Amino acid sequence: MAAFQHILATEPLPADLRGGVVAIGNFDGVHRGHQAVLERALTEAGRRGVPALVLTFEPHPRKIFRPDIPLFVLTPPPMKARLLSLLGFAALVEQPFTRDFASLSAEAFVTDVLEKNLGITHSVTGFDFHFGKDRQGGPAYLMAAGERHGFGVTLVDAFRDEGAEVISSSRIRGLLSEGEVAEAAGLLGYRFTVESEVVGGQQLGRTLGFPTANMRLSAEAALKEGIYAVSFRRADGTLHDGVASFGRRPTVDDNGAPLLETFVFDFSGDLYGEICRVSFFGFLRPEVKFEGLDALVAQMKRDEAEARTLLAGVKPLSDLDAAIAF
Repeated sequence: MAAFQHILATEPLPADLRGGVVAIGNFDGVHRGHQAVLERALTEAGRRGVPALVLTFEPHPRKIFRPDIPLFVLTPPPMKARLLSLLGFAALVEQPFTRDFASLSAEAFVTDVLEKNLGITHSVTGFDFHFGKDRQGGPAYLMAAGERHGFGVTLVDAFRDEGAEVISSSRIRGLLSEGEVAEAAGLLGYRFTVESEVVGGQQLGRTLGFPTANMRLSAEAALKEGIYAVSFRRADGTLHDGVASFGRRPTVDDNGAPLLETFVFDFSGDLYGEICRVSFFGFLRPEVKFEGLDALVAQMKRDEAEARTLLAGVKPLSDLDAAIAF
Protein backbone atom coordinates (compact mmCIF):
# COMPACT_ATOMS: atom_id res chain seq x y z
CA MET A 1 0.00 0.00 0.00
CA ALA A 2 1.31 3.46 -0.91
CA ALA A 3 2.13 5.86 1.90
CA PHE A 4 -0.65 8.18 3.07
CA GLN A 5 -0.34 11.69 1.64
CA HIS A 6 -1.38 15.03 3.18
CA ILE A 7 -1.82 17.42 0.27
CA LEU A 8 -2.80 21.07 -0.12
CA ALA A 9 -5.58 21.53 -2.67
CA THR A 10 -3.55 24.40 -4.16
CA GLU A 11 -0.92 21.86 -5.26
CA PRO A 12 -1.34 19.48 -8.23
CA LEU A 13 -2.90 16.18 -7.21
CA PRO A 14 -0.59 13.23 -7.98
CA ALA A 15 -1.82 11.38 -11.06
CA ASP A 16 -2.31 8.11 -9.18
CA LEU A 17 -4.84 9.78 -6.86
CA ARG A 18 -7.05 11.19 -9.60
CA GLY A 19 -10.28 9.41 -10.39
CA GLY A 20 -10.90 8.48 -6.77
CA VAL A 21 -13.81 8.43 -4.39
CA VAL A 22 -13.77 11.57 -2.21
CA ALA A 23 -15.42 12.05 1.17
CA ILE A 24 -16.17 15.76 1.56
CA GLY A 25 -16.59 17.61 4.84
CA ASN A 26 -14.78 19.31 7.68
CA PHE A 27 -14.62 16.15 9.81
CA ASP A 28 -13.47 17.95 12.97
CA GLY A 29 -13.28 15.17 15.52
CA VAL A 30 -13.47 12.30 13.01
CA HIS A 31 -16.20 11.03 15.35
CA ARG A 32 -18.52 8.07 14.83
CA GLY A 33 -20.91 10.18 12.78
CA HIS A 34 -18.07 11.22 10.49
CA GLN A 35 -16.83 7.64 10.40
CA ALA A 36 -20.19 6.56 8.92
CA VAL A 37 -19.51 8.89 5.97
CA LEU A 38 -15.85 7.90 5.75
CA GLU A 39 -16.58 4.17 5.82
CA ARG A 40 -19.05 4.57 2.95
CA ALA A 41 -16.33 6.29 0.94
CA LEU A 42 -13.84 3.51 1.70
CA THR A 43 -16.39 0.86 0.72
CA GLU A 44 -17.22 2.65 -2.53
CA ALA A 45 -13.54 3.09 -3.38
CA GLY A 46 -12.86 -0.57 -2.69
CA ARG A 47 -15.77 -1.62 -4.88
CA ARG A 48 -14.49 0.51 -7.75
CA GLY A 49 -10.81 -0.26 -7.22
CA VAL A 50 -9.85 3.44 -6.99
CA PRO A 51 -8.15 5.58 -4.31
CA ALA A 52 -10.15 6.82 -1.32
CA LEU A 53 -9.52 10.49 -0.49
CA VAL A 54 -10.87 13.03 1.97
CA LEU A 55 -11.41 16.67 1.01
CA THR A 56 -11.54 18.93 4.03
CA PHE A 57 -11.25 22.64 4.79
CA GLU A 58 -8.70 24.52 6.89
CA PRO A 59 -9.14 26.59 8.93
CA HIS A 60 -12.58 25.57 10.10
CA PRO A 61 -15.06 27.80 8.21
CA ARG A 62 -16.47 29.12 11.49
CA LYS A 63 -13.10 30.70 12.22
CA ILE A 64 -13.48 32.76 9.04
CA PHE A 65 -17.12 33.70 9.44
CA ARG A 66 -17.15 34.12 13.25
CA PRO A 67 -13.56 34.93 14.26
CA ASP A 68 -14.81 36.63 17.43
CA ILE A 69 -16.04 33.32 18.87
CA PRO A 70 -13.27 30.92 20.01
CA LEU A 71 -13.57 27.45 18.51
CA PHE A 72 -12.13 24.39 20.26
CA VAL A 73 -10.84 22.35 17.30
CA LEU A 74 -10.93 18.67 18.25
CA THR A 75 -8.61 17.42 15.51
CA PRO A 76 -6.06 19.91 14.17
CA PRO A 77 -4.73 18.94 10.70
CA PRO A 78 -1.88 16.64 11.87
CA MET A 79 -4.20 14.63 14.14
CA LYS A 80 -6.94 14.54 11.51
CA ALA A 81 -4.44 13.23 8.96
CA ARG A 82 -3.23 10.57 11.41
CA LEU A 83 -6.78 9.33 12.05
CA LEU A 84 -7.69 9.26 8.35
CA SER A 85 -4.51 7.36 7.54
CA LEU A 86 -5.35 4.77 10.18
CA LEU A 87 -8.86 4.38 8.74
CA GLY A 88 -7.31 3.45 5.40
CA PHE A 89 -7.49 6.53 3.19
CA ALA A 90 -4.86 7.22 0.55
CA ALA A 91 -4.76 10.97 1.11
CA LEU A 92 -6.15 14.01 2.88
CA VAL A 93 -6.61 16.93 0.51
CA GLU A 94 -6.73 20.13 2.53
CA GLN A 95 -8.50 23.06 0.89
CA PRO A 96 -7.42 26.44 2.32
CA PHE A 97 -10.64 28.12 3.44
CA THR A 98 -10.59 31.85 2.83
CA ARG A 99 -13.24 34.47 2.13
CA ASP A 100 -12.30 34.29 -1.56
CA PHE A 101 -12.82 30.55 -1.57
CA ALA A 102 -16.12 30.97 0.30
CA SER A 103 -17.29 33.35 -2.43
CA LEU A 104 -16.98 30.66 -5.15
CA SER A 105 -20.30 29.70 -6.67
CA ALA A 106 -21.54 26.18 -6.10
CA GLU A 107 -20.92 25.41 -9.78
CA ALA A 108 -17.35 26.72 -9.56
CA PHE A 109 -16.71 24.47 -6.55
CA VAL A 110 -17.91 21.47 -8.54
CA THR A 111 -16.02 22.42 -11.71
CA ASP A 112 -12.77 23.77 -10.27
CA VAL A 113 -12.31 21.64 -7.15
CA LEU A 114 -14.09 18.33 -7.70
CA GLU A 115 -13.71 17.98 -11.46
CA LYS A 116 -10.51 19.80 -12.46
CA ASN A 117 -8.41 19.54 -9.29
CA LEU A 118 -9.44 16.08 -8.09
CA GLY A 119 -10.98 14.41 -11.13
CA ILE A 120 -13.36 12.50 -8.87
CA THR A 121 -15.48 9.56 -9.97
CA HIS A 122 -17.67 9.56 -6.86
CA SER A 123 -18.36 11.78 -3.85
CA VAL A 124 -19.66 10.88 -0.41
CA THR A 125 -21.01 13.53 1.98
CA GLY A 126 -23.28 13.93 4.97
CA PHE A 127 -26.93 14.57 4.21
CA ASP A 128 -26.63 18.23 5.27
CA PHE A 129 -23.48 19.19 3.35
CA HIS A 130 -23.70 22.67 1.78
CA PHE A 131 -21.13 24.46 -0.35
CA GLY A 132 -20.59 27.52 -2.50
CA LYS A 133 -21.37 31.17 -1.90
CA ASP A 134 -24.20 31.66 0.60
CA ARG A 135 -24.45 27.85 0.91
CA GLN A 136 -26.24 27.78 -2.45
CA GLY A 137 -25.15 24.19 -3.11
CA GLY A 138 -26.88 21.42 -1.17
CA PRO A 139 -27.54 17.69 -1.54
CA ALA A 140 -29.98 18.07 -4.45
CA TYR A 141 -27.59 20.43 -6.26
CA LEU A 142 -24.69 18.02 -5.77
CA MET A 143 -26.73 15.10 -7.12
CA ALA A 144 -27.67 17.09 -10.23
CA ALA A 145 -24.08 18.32 -10.65
CA GLY A 146 -22.86 14.74 -10.49
CA GLU A 147 -25.15 13.82 -13.36
CA ARG A 148 -23.91 16.79 -15.41
CA HIS A 149 -20.23 16.21 -14.70
CA GLY A 150 -20.16 12.43 -14.69
CA PHE A 151 -19.52 11.52 -11.05
CA GLY A 152 -21.65 9.61 -8.58
CA VAL A 153 -22.97 10.98 -5.28
CA THR A 154 -23.75 9.15 -2.03
CA LEU A 155 -25.48 10.99 0.82
CA VAL A 156 -25.21 9.57 4.34
CA ASP A 157 -27.92 10.18 6.94
CA ALA A 158 -27.16 11.63 10.37
CA PHE A 159 -25.59 9.03 12.67
CA ARG A 160 -27.24 8.57 16.05
CA ASP A 161 -25.82 7.08 19.22
CA GLU A 162 -27.37 4.31 21.29
CA GLY A 163 -29.69 6.87 22.88
CA ALA A 164 -30.92 8.02 19.44
CA GLU A 165 -29.14 11.38 19.74
CA VAL A 166 -27.22 12.74 16.76
CA ILE A 167 -23.45 12.64 17.28
CA SER A 168 -21.84 16.02 16.57
CA SER A 169 -18.55 17.79 17.18
CA SER A 170 -20.29 20.49 19.23
CA ARG A 171 -21.78 17.85 21.52
CA ILE A 172 -18.33 16.31 22.04
CA ARG A 173 -16.81 19.74 22.75
CA GLY A 174 -19.46 20.24 25.41
CA LEU A 175 -18.61 16.93 27.08
CA LEU A 176 -14.87 17.66 27.10
CA SER A 177 -15.49 21.09 28.63
CA GLU A 178 -17.17 19.25 31.53
CA GLY A 179 -14.36 16.71 31.88
CA GLU A 180 -16.60 13.92 30.58
CA VAL A 181 -13.79 12.30 28.59
CA ALA A 182 -15.17 8.76 28.87
CA GLU A 183 -18.53 9.80 27.43
CA ALA A 184 -16.78 11.84 24.72
CA ALA A 185 -14.78 8.73 23.81
CA GLY A 186 -18.03 6.83 23.31
CA LEU A 187 -19.08 9.39 20.68
CA LEU A 188 -15.66 9.69 19.08
CA GLY A 189 -15.10 5.95 18.92
CA TYR A 190 -11.63 6.47 20.38
CA ARG A 191 -10.10 8.30 23.34
CA PHE A 192 -9.75 12.05 22.86
CA THR A 193 -6.10 12.63 22.02
CA VAL A 194 -3.88 15.70 21.73
CA GLU A 195 -0.50 16.01 20.08
CA SER A 196 2.15 18.63 20.81
CA GLU A 197 5.83 19.25 21.42
CA VAL A 198 7.21 18.65 24.90
CA VAL A 199 8.53 21.98 26.20
CA GLY A 200 10.55 23.11 29.19
CA GLY A 201 8.80 24.12 32.39
CA GLN A 202 9.66 25.29 35.90
CA GLN A 203 10.91 21.76 36.76
CA LEU A 204 9.11 21.95 40.10
CA GLY A 205 7.66 18.49 39.54
CA ARG A 206 11.16 17.05 39.27
CA THR A 207 12.09 18.41 42.69
CA LEU A 208 8.88 16.92 44.15
CA GLY A 209 9.56 13.47 42.70
CA PHE A 210 6.98 13.87 39.92
CA PRO A 211 8.82 15.05 36.77
CA THR A 212 6.35 16.01 34.04
CA ALA A 213 6.32 16.28 30.25
CA ASN A 214 4.83 19.70 29.57
CA MET A 215 2.80 20.45 26.44
CA ARG A 216 1.11 23.67 25.39
CA LEU A 217 -2.30 23.19 23.79
CA SER A 218 -4.20 25.66 21.66
CA ALA A 219 -5.43 28.69 23.61
CA GLU A 220 -8.92 27.67 22.43
CA ALA A 221 -8.72 24.18 23.98
CA ALA A 222 -11.80 24.12 26.22
CA LEU A 223 -10.93 20.90 28.04
CA LYS A 224 -12.02 21.06 31.68
CA GLU A 225 -9.10 21.95 33.90
CA GLY A 226 -8.18 19.18 36.29
CA ILE A 227 -6.40 15.87 36.72
CA TYR A 228 -6.76 12.98 34.24
CA ALA A 229 -5.70 9.36 33.81
CA VAL A 230 -3.95 9.24 30.43
CA SER A 231 -1.74 7.25 28.10
CA PHE A 232 1.37 8.94 26.74
CA ARG A 233 2.90 7.97 23.38
CA ARG A 234 6.41 9.09 22.53
CA ALA A 235 7.58 10.07 19.06
CA ASP A 236 9.21 6.63 18.66
CA GLY A 237 5.87 4.92 19.28
CA THR A 238 6.53 3.65 22.80
CA LEU A 239 3.56 3.94 25.14
CA HIS A 240 3.33 4.67 28.87
CA ASP A 241 0.47 5.17 31.28
CA GLY A 242 0.41 8.43 33.17
CA VAL A 243 -1.48 11.04 35.13
CA ALA A 244 -1.85 14.52 33.67
CA SER A 245 -2.79 17.92 35.00
CA PHE A 246 -4.38 20.42 32.65
CA GLY A 247 -4.72 23.95 33.98
CA ARG A 248 -2.95 26.85 35.64
CA ARG A 249 -1.26 25.20 38.65
CA PRO A 250 -3.02 27.24 41.39
CA THR A 251 -0.78 26.06 44.23
CA VAL A 252 2.44 27.28 42.64
CA ASP A 253 1.53 29.68 39.81
CA ASP A 254 -1.78 31.55 40.03
CA ASN A 255 -1.16 33.50 36.83
CA GLY A 256 0.17 30.74 34.61
CA ALA A 257 -1.21 30.00 31.14
CA PRO A 258 -3.00 26.63 30.77
CA LEU A 259 -0.51 23.79 30.39
CA LEU A 260 -0.81 20.02 30.05
CA GLU A 261 1.68 18.40 32.44
CA THR A 262 1.96 14.60 32.30
CA PHE A 263 3.75 12.49 34.91
CA VAL A 264 4.79 9.54 32.74
CA PHE A 265 4.79 6.30 34.72
CA ASP A 266 7.87 4.09 34.75
CA PHE A 267 9.99 6.41 32.62
CA SER A 268 13.08 8.49 33.13
CA GLY A 269 14.74 10.42 30.36
CA ASP A 270 14.70 13.57 28.28
CA LEU A 271 11.55 14.24 26.24
CA TYR A 272 12.21 17.88 25.34
CA GLY A 273 11.50 18.65 21.69
CA GLU A 274 9.61 15.40 21.01
CA ILE A 275 6.16 15.54 19.42
CA CYS A 276 4.14 13.31 21.75
CA ARG A 277 0.49 12.32 22.14
CA VAL A 278 -1.68 12.19 25.24
CA SER A 279 -4.95 10.22 25.25
CA PHE A 280 -7.52 10.91 27.97
CA PHE A 281 -9.18 7.97 29.75
CA GLY A 282 -10.76 9.43 32.87
CA PHE A 283 -11.25 12.64 34.84
CA LEU A 284 -9.99 12.19 38.41
CA ARG A 285 -10.63 15.54 40.09
CA PRO A 286 -10.69 19.32 39.55
CA GLU A 287 -7.65 21.46 40.21
CA VAL A 288 -7.36 22.49 43.86
CA LYS A 289 -5.15 25.07 45.56
CA PHE A 290 -3.31 23.29 48.40
CA GLU A 291 -1.94 24.93 51.52
CA GLY A 292 1.60 23.84 50.74
CA LEU A 293 3.80 21.51 48.75
CA ASP A 294 3.53 18.63 51.26
CA ALA A 295 -0.23 18.49 50.82
CA LEU A 296 0.22 18.73 47.05
CA VAL A 297 2.67 15.81 46.97
CA ALA A 298 0.38 13.66 49.12
CA GLN A 299 -2.50 14.29 46.70
CA MET A 300 -0.27 13.61 43.68
CA LYS A 301 0.54 10.19 45.13
CA ARG A 302 -3.17 9.47 45.51
CA ASP A 303 -3.76 10.65 41.92
CA GLU A 304 -1.04 8.31 40.65
CA ALA A 305 -2.55 5.33 42.47
CA GLU A 306 -6.05 6.12 41.18
CA ALA A 307 -4.82 6.56 37.60
CA ARG A 308 -2.89 3.28 37.69
CA THR A 309 -6.00 1.45 38.92
CA LEU A 310 -8.25 3.02 36.29
CA LEU A 311 -5.83 2.36 33.42
CA ALA A 312 -5.23 -1.26 34.45
CA GLY A 313 -8.79 -2.14 33.47
CA VAL A 314 -9.28 -0.29 30.18
CA LYS A 315 -9.76 -1.94 26.79
CA PRO A 316 -9.85 -0.47 23.27
CA LEU A 317 -13.22 0.82 22.07
CA SER A 318 -12.36 0.08 18.43
CA ASP A 319 -9.48 -0.67 16.09
CA LEU A 320 -8.95 3.07 15.77
CA ASP A 321 -8.79 3.47 19.55
CA ALA A 322 -6.32 0.59 19.77
CA ALA A 323 -4.06 2.30 17.24
CA ILE A 324 -4.26 5.73 18.86
CA ALA A 325 -4.38 5.16 22.61
CA PHE A 326 -3.04 1.64 23.24
